[in-house]
Amino acid sequence: MKAQTILTPLHEHIVHFLEHLEVERNVSRLTIRNYRHYLSRFADWYVSAGKSDITQLNLDDMRQYRLHLTHLGGDDALLSKRTQSYHIIALRSFLKWLTKQDIVVLAPEKIDLPKAEAHQLAFLSTEHLEHLLAQPLVSTPRGLRDRAIMEVLFSTGLRVSELVSLNREQVDTARREFGVIGKGRKARVVFLSQRAAQWVERYEVTRVDTYSPLFIRLSKKDSSPDLNGKKGMIDADGEQLRLTTRTIERIIEKYANQAHLPFKITPHGLRHTFATDLLKNGAGLRDVQEMLGHKNIATTQIYTHVTRPELKKIHDKFHTQ
Repeated sequence: MKAQTILTPLHEHIVHFLEHLEVERNVSRLTIRNYRHYLSRFADWYVSAGKSDITQLNLDDMRQYRLHLTHLGGDDALLSKRTQSYHIIALRSFLKWLTKQDIVVLAPEKIDLPKAEAHQLAFLSTEHLEHLLAQPLVSTPRGLRDRAIMEVLFSTGLRVSELVSLNREQVDTARREFGVIGKGRKARVVFLSQRAAQWVERYEVTRVDTYSPLFIRLSKKDSSPDLNGKKGMIDADGEQLRLTTRTIERIIEKYANQAHLPFKITPHGLRHTFATDLLKNGAGLRDVQEMLGHKNIATTQIYTHVTRPELKKIHDKFHTQ
């Protein structure tokens, strides 16, 4: 007989918080999974430190936990500041929820986030972008699929998770616009360029199947739907054929290597390229925020330091040569 797991009060609170995220907040499964990981890690550390009552958490405990996160994994596998921030953000959300349950805990706003590491945005110049887009062999169904994937990423600025969730009936190539449900379950409209719409249509012509996912796994033998790629029967919707985010990443990596680009580019790099292209050509920051699906404009502002061509003009005009 399987032994029943006994949860501490802290772990029970975490379970109820995650249920709240799923039922009341309609948070995505991926976010819930991540929050479960971050909060379980905190709870395990807290209990191992000889504590279990979350109401006793104090700032000294937080300093010790931050130190624990900093050294987690040893010198060869330190957690990045960004990953540490994710842990603290999850914990602050948990504490905020506990407060709403009339449980007296450490005020979340007293917990500072780790200072973010500076990172360089990777985006492509027009020349490098066109060179990348020209890599797939478009005389084959697989090449047409891959070209359509990259064109859609650049034209819409979709996150890779949003791209893989697209269904065929969802994408209107005639109107060249369609709706997506993005991060935080936020709905927005994205737009296809005329060129991107044409590549999607060319790819669709090769699809003789009736499966729902827009981008699917293809057989290496004849580029038909890969019905043997996964164990089990393929259902009527063909959900098992849907490409994964990791597959999309590998596709972009493959063509980036073929193109001998000067730096690594990812699907998110094409999203960066989309944003910088809009801003360089005069789009407003608020408009770009809406098209990217950013909740806060501060997130969109990370692009401004690389997308203000007037700064170069000012530099050229006033800087001592």
